[in-house]
Amino acid sequence: MQGPIVIAGSPTALGGHFGGMERTPAELRALGIVDGLRARPGLSDAVLIDSGDAHNDPGWAPDPDPRAKNRARICAYLPRLATHVHEALAAAGPGARLLLLGGDCTSHAGAMTGLRRARPGARLAIAWFDAHGDFNTPDTTPSGNVWGMPFAMIVGRGDPDLLAACDAPTADPADAALLGGQVLDEAESRMLAASPVAHFGAGMLETEAGLAALGAWARVVATRVDAFYVAFDMDALDAAGNWALAMPEPDGLSLETAILAVRTIACAGPVAGFGATAILIGRGGDPARTAGAVAALAEAGLGPVARH
Repeated sequence: MQGPIVIAGSPTALGGHFGGMERTPAELRALGIVDGLRARPGLSDAVLIDSGDAHNDPGWAPDPDPRAKNRARICAYLPRLATHVHEALAAAGPGARLLLLGGDCTSHAGAMTGLRRARPGARLAIAWFDAHGDFNTPDTTPSGNVWGMPFAMIVGRGDPDLLAACDAPTADPADAALLGGQVLDEAESRMLAASPVAHFGAGMLETEAGLAALGAWARVVATRVDAFYVAFDMDALDAAGNWALAMPEPDGLSLETAILAVRTIACAGPVAGFGATAILIGRGGDPARTAGAVAALAEAGLGPVARH
C-alpha cells in the first residue's frame, strides 16, 4: 500500500493582476473535493489527511510593479507554504505524498521546496502542465505577473530574492518538461528552446506518438531521479470543457488525454506530489465539473499504477 496523501491548500493569488484564486482551496473543499477523491476507484483505499491551508493574509493585493507584482509578499509567503507542506508531510510519516490545492501557480514553487525538505537529498523531476510557459523572469516579463515565472524559478532562473524564497533550484532543467504549453511570450519561448527542458505541446500529446514520446522522456528521467512532482495548471485543459479557470485557453488538452499523460509519468516512476492550480470559481465555467477533473487527475498521478 502506498503512503498517505497529504492535502495542503495554497490560498494565494499574489502572483498576478487579479484576485479570486486565493479562495479556491476553501471553495474546492466546499464542493466536496475530499469526498470526490475518496470516490475515485484508485484512491478509495488511500489514507487522505487534510492539513488545511498555509497562512496567507492578504491572499491578494493590487500592485502596479511592472517587474514582479507583490514581490515582498510572495517572498514572505512561499517559505510559509514550504514549511506548511514540510511539516504536514513529516507528520504523516515516511512515504507520505502531497496533493496541493491552489491558488495561483507560484504555489508549485513553494510545494517543491516543502517536498525537498521532507525528502532530504532526494532528486525531484518536474512535469509542468500549463497552457502558458511560466518561464519568464522579472527581466523578461511583459506583465510583472510572478505567476508567469514559477517554472523558471523551480529550475533556478530569476531574481535572487524570488529564488531564495523557494530554495531554488529544486529541480534540474534536464529533469523538467512543459506539457500543453501553447501561449508563450517570445522571450520565454526562446529561453525554453535554448534550455534542456522538454516541451510536449497539446496537439502532440493528443497523438499516440506524442504520448509515446512523453513516456520515453519520463522513463529516461526516472532512471536518475527519486520521484516526480506533477504541477497541473488547469488551464492546460481545453477551454471547450467549460472549466472554472482563471485564464482558459482554446485548443488545449482534453481531460482524457491529460489523465493519460499524468498516468504515463506515474507509470515511469514514483510521484511524490501532484498540485492543481489556476482554478477560479464564480467567473464562469462549471465548478463541480472542475473539482471532478482535479480528483481524476490526482488519481492518475497518486493512485496505483503498473510501473514499466
